[in-house]
Amino acid sequence: MSTDDSRRHYIDGEWTTGTGDETFTSQNPATGEALASFHRGTEDDVDRALAAAEDAYDEWRSLSHIDRAEYLWDIYHELRDRHEELGEIVTMECGKEISEGLADVTESWHMVEWAAGNARHPHGDVVPSEIASKDAYMRRKPKGVVGCITPWNFPVAIPFWHLAVTLVEGNTVVWKPAEQTPWCAHIIAEMFEDSGIPDGVFNLVQGYGDAGNAIVEDDRVETVLFTGSAEVGHKIASKVGGEPGKIAACEMGGKNAVVITEEADLDIAVHSAVMSSFKTTGQRCVSSERLIVHEDLYDEFKERFVDIASDIAVGDPLEEDTFMGPLIEDDQVEKFKRYNDLAREEGANVLVDRADLGAEEIPEGHEEGHWVGPFVYEIDYDEDLRCINEEVFGPHVALLKYSGDFDRALEMHNSVDYGLAGAIISEDYRQINQFRDEAEIGLAYGNLPCIGAEVHLPFGGVKKSGNGLPSGREVIEAVTERTAWTLNNSKDIEMAQGLSADIITDE
Repeated sequence: MSTDDSRRHYIDGEWTTGTGDETFTSQNPATGEALASFHRGTEDDVDRALAAAEDAYDEWRSLSHIDRAEYLWDIYHELRDRHEELGEIVTMECGKEISEGLADVTESWHMVEWAAGNARHPHGDVVPSEIASKDAYMRRKPKGVVGCITPWNFPVAIPFWHLAVTLVEGNTVVWKPAEQTPWCAHIIAEMFEDSGIPDGVFNLVQGYGDAGNAIVEDDRVETVLFTGSAEVGHKIASKVGGEPGKIAACEMGGKNAVVITEEADLDIAVHSAVMSSFKTTGQRCVSSERLIVHEDLYDEFKERFVDIASDIAVGDPLEEDTFMGPLIEDDQVEKFKRYNDLAREEGANVLVDRADLGAEEIPEGHEEGHWVGPFVYEIDYDEDLRCINEEVFGPHVALLKYSGDFDRALEMHNSVDYGLAGAIISEDYRQINQFRDEAEIGLAYGNLPCIGAEVHLPFGGVKKSGNGLPSGREVIEAVTERTAWTLNNSKDIEMAQGLSADIITDE
């Protein structure tokens, strides 16, 4: 490998600069510092990667699940061995505070552990047949070449959501990571190279949306796994949905809420709301931008929540006493402020406005970072307000008061077009179970923050938030074909449903 390898794609078992001349730079969002430059992938680079993946498929699928998983076990150990190093790189490249950077890496090895361990678990189902002499069962086969497109906010964990199960199930992969976090992607590619995985099974093309689009539109790609914005995900789903036999599993954004009922424990409510709204500076797809609070607790909750939001520790994400780091880039800062202005225009009473931090609040040497603090407001509920319907992806939080019974809270909760995640804070198990059953979301939490997922649970939403679950065991559904197999053990042919097997001729 040459000294230029940190800038390259990984295609067909080789590091390559690709066919394009353009490069792009990864930046530290806390300092504005350039971290490294990378070659920008072209459609020709994607074409070469897909050709390599297609050529490698037959040999790769011929291996057993267990043999394929052995390559992942090497990566599992490397992720654990490099935990602190890679956690710091996550924090430097995407800006989330260090405990979150470390947790990102932990989640990735949990996912690899689950996927590789699942190779030794039963696959398929034996189904009783109506006919005693028949065996009936279901088995799965890999689909082929899978395209993976992943976001910047979980630059190690989410790629392994996609990659680990997909590869163990016998598919080959072309991966386009987010352009904001190419350094993390490069390290993952190094791990695959170190594992000795056969050439062409895993391929990395760095770059922007045009490279991702080339993956989506290519006929060789059987499944697209996507995690990212609703805008991009809907385009992918629309494109892929019109092609017979091809599927897209897309996990997208949300306008998530925490519902705090009159039966809530206020300590749990405040703690959960702060975590839900401000972890990762509000840049999680499950972050809560709406807090729906019963009138009986509203004033006390507001006072306590506002007090914490006013003092929440914004700072250097590498320091352990930081709670909130920067936003990812200037465009996101501008979007955050536009929605703050929109809330004012729509009648918000602003309770906390730290959108423009004072110089004394910005860490020394970090003046070029993308710094903001919490923006919290209360507003009279109207289902048509844009500020409580459109995702901001930042620490922009609306307090909404409700009166009456729990049905009203559910009505407000379900009124948005999104349906990713939500939480209920209540000591009444009937309210909790009603929320579980009637909230229009894919991820539900009781007396917990509206964040987090264990890797063996499905992660995805409904409505505008998703059409698939590109994580955990649900990935298996997206990257395999199911075959229902029936075998006759008798010398005679007997059919189910009483269908005659007699052959009748004119004679």
